[in-house]
Parts: sequence; C-alpha cells; structure tokens
Amino acid sequence: MHDHDHPHHDHSHDDGAALPEIALRVKALESILVEKGYIDPAAIDVIVETYETKVGPRNGARVVAKAWCDPAYLARLRQDATAAIAELGFTGRQGEHMRIVENTQQRHNLVVCTLCSCYPWSVLGLPPVWYKAAPYRAKAVIDPRGVLADFGVALPKETEIRVWDSTAELRYLVLPLRPAGTEGWSEDRLADLVTRDSMIGTGLALQPGAAA
Repeated sequence: MHDHDHPHHDHSHDDGAALPEIALRVKALESILVEKGYIDPAAIDVIVETYETKVGPRNGARVVAKAWCDPAYLARLRQDATAAIAELGFTGRQGEHMRIVENTQQRHNLVVCTLCSCYPWSVLGLPPVWYKAAPYRAKAVIDPRGVLADFGVALPKETEIRVWDSTAELRYLVLPLRPAGTEGWSEDRLADLVTRDSMIGTGLALQPGAAA
C-alpha cells in the first residue's frame, strides 16, 4: 500500500496491421491452434464476451449498489469482502482474496498492481489495457493525482489519495461515494451509476441522469 497525502484483453478480428506486436503474436498463436483443431474460435468468443459483459463489471456494480443500500451487507463486506461478494454468486477467477476500500469526502482510493496485473476478474471482468500498462503502474504510485487528472477526475486539494497495490494474495475493490440525490433508489437503479473505473478509483460514480 502506498499513501499520498495532499500533495483488455482485445479479441478483435480486425486487420492485424492495426494491432500491437503482442496482439499480433496472440493472433498468430490462436490461428495455429485453430488450424490444428486444438481450440474453437467460437468458444473463445463466448469466454471473452462472458468476462467483458456478463461477469463484470456489472457484478461489481451490484456489490457496490447493495453496499450503498444495505448497512448489514456493508458491514459484512468490511469484515470479509470475499465471503460477502460470494453471497451474490460472484466467485472464482482472481476473486478469492478480496478487500474493499471506501471512498469518503476526505479520502479517495486508487488501485494498481505495480508488479503485474492482478485484478478481480469475478467482479470487474477483464482488466483494461491501461491497467496492465507500465506507465499507469508507475505513475499511480509516483503521481496519483496526476493519474486522476489524466482520467478527468479533479479532487479538492485537501482530499487524501491512498494508493493500494494489488497482489496475488489480496485484491481491492473501491467502494465509490454514493451520488447525492439518489435517496430511495433501488439497487438496480443505483448499479447503473457504478462504472468500472469508479471501482478501480480512476473514476467516480455517475451522477443521476448521466447513466443513460
């Protein structure tokens, strides 16, 4: 963990010329495996689609929305996030060791994995490309306020920014601040305000009226 006070997987079938070198290698390897009959491209598409749209980040949004609405559930999240998240049926891939970190008016949390790209797939789906990139991993530790500015997030100077370094043993889910004016909203409606970036800390929850 680093404290700072005041201060995708792309499974495209487009023209390979637009792809980075690592994507070209993956594409070539996939072609060989398909040609030899070891893998079914349709099955790969289903897996990717599942993680991108079904597994997450909608799962994480449901966790956040329930925590906003249900104080008892929030208490369980604080005590054992892995178990509380599993209550909603979200388990598995890199979601075995979870902890929530809560944003407040005085503190904003930002998640990074400085050594690799540990990421809670079960609640956020596939990690975005920028999360795995060296510039983000380095700058998040050195200049977290600058990272937030890159994502269009401007916080008051007095807001503490705390950076959490995910590892294979522990992964973090940011609980963003609940937007004002959402009193009495249902969990489903609140979940529409929760973005992937707000659960990483590079964004904020959407304001009412912005979800559409």
